[in-house]
Amino acid sequence: MLARTAMAEAGSRQPATDAAMAPLALEILSDRTAFEAIKPEWDELFARAGMPHQLFQRHAFLRHWCDHYLDAGSRICILAGRSGGRLAMLWPLVRKRRFGLDILQFMGAPVAQFGDVLIAPGAPRQAWLDAGREALGRLGADLLDIRNLRADAAFSRPDAALLVQRQEAPFADLALRVAAGGPSAAYPARERSNYRRRLRRLAERGELDYRALTPGAEARELAASAVAMKRAALAQHGIAAPTVADPRFQAFFAALAGDEADEAGLRLSVVTCAGRPIGIDLSFDCKGRSFGHVIASDPAFEREGIGRILIHRTFAGAKARGSAVFDLLAPADPYKLEHADGVVAVLDLAMPLSWRGRLACAFALPRLRPALKAVAKRLPAAWVSRLFGAF
Repeated sequence: MLARTAMAEAGSRQPATDAAMAPLALEILSDRTAFEAIKPEWDELFARAGMPHQLFQRHAFLRHWCDHYLDAGSRICILAGRSGGRLAMLWPLVRKRRFGLDILQFMGAPVAQFGDVLIAPGAPRQAWLDAGREALGRLGADLLDIRNLRADAAFSRPDAALLVQRQEAPFADLALRVAAGGPSAAYPARERSNYRRRLRRLAERGELDYRALTPGAEARELAASAVAMKRAALAQHGIAAPTVADPRFQAFFAALAGDEADEAGLRLSVVTCAGRPIGIDLSFDCKGRSFGHVIASDPAFEREGIGRILIHRTFAGAKARGSAVFDLLAPADPYKLEHADGVVAVLDLAMPLSWRGRLACAFALPRLRPALKAVAKRLPAAWVSRLFGAF
C-alpha cells in the first residue's frame, strides 16, 4: 500500500493574478513504494520545471541514493503538491531523529551537492512555498535542516531560518576557458605553457589517451577506481574526508555509472597512460550545464600535473557535449578558483518547526555543527554516519 497522507488545500493562498491556476492539494508520501510509484509524474515535473542545478532532485539520482543511504534511521517524507490533478510542487525530504530532535532534511545528503524543491513554471511560488512550510509544521517535526541551498534555488530562504554556514560554488564559462589545443587565453601564458609541458612529460611514461564514457559495465569499474584514487590522494596529503571514506560513497557512484538506463546524467572521463587510468572525472550533465563531482588523479602521477590536465580535458569534453557552464561545486577551494569565472552563494540553514527546534537554533546549532565537523575528521566514517548524520 502506498503511504500517503492528504493535507489541506492551499488554493486560498494564491494571489488574484493566479486565480486561473487550480488550488494546490498537498500530501505526504512516506515510504519507498510511494517514492517509486510517483516516478512518471516526478520525471514529467522535472522535465518542465527542473533547473540545471536541480539535477540532484532527479528521481533517478535519488533512487540510487535510497539504495545506498536510506537506512533504518531515516524515513522518506516527500511533500507533493498537485494543481488540477497534475504534480506541480515536490519537496524531496527524509525524516530522522538525532540528539532528541525530529529532523527533516532534503534527500540526497551527503552526495547531493545542492538541495531544492521542484515547482511548476508560472506557479505562485512564494504562496506555495509558504503553504508547504505550514504543512511541514503540522507533521510534528522539530527542525527543517536545509543543506546546500543555492542563491538561485527555487526554495527561498525562510525569514525564521538560522544561517548555519555560507559557502560559494565556483563555475567556469566553457566558451572562455576551452580552446582547440587546451586551455584558452583566459589562462595566463605560463599555465598554457605548463599544460603543454605536462603533456610531454606524461607522454614520456607512455602513450596518452582521453576517453569519455556513458554508463555501463566499464564505467562502473572506472567509477569505483575513481573513488579509490580520490581516497589515496586524500590520504597522501593527510586530508580527512569522511564522506569519501564511507564505503557507500564508492558503491553509490559505481551503481550510477553502471546504470545503463542513464537517467541521472552521469558522465565519466578518463585519461590513460600506457593503458592505465591515471585521471578520472565523474560529472553530471543537466540542461546545458555540467557539474564536476569527483575529480580524481593517481598520486603516482601527481608530479606530472595529471590533476590540472584532467580538469582541462574535462572542460573540453563537457563543451563538446553541449554544456556552456561547468560548475565546480562548493566549497570554493583555491584550485577551483583558478578556473572560475564566477561563484554562487550556497547556504546551510536551519528552520525551527517546534519549541525544541527554536532552542536548537538559538543555542546549539551555531556552536555544535562546527564542533562536530572538527570531531568527525578524527573518527571512522561509519561512526560519523551514525552519530552525526543530521549535523
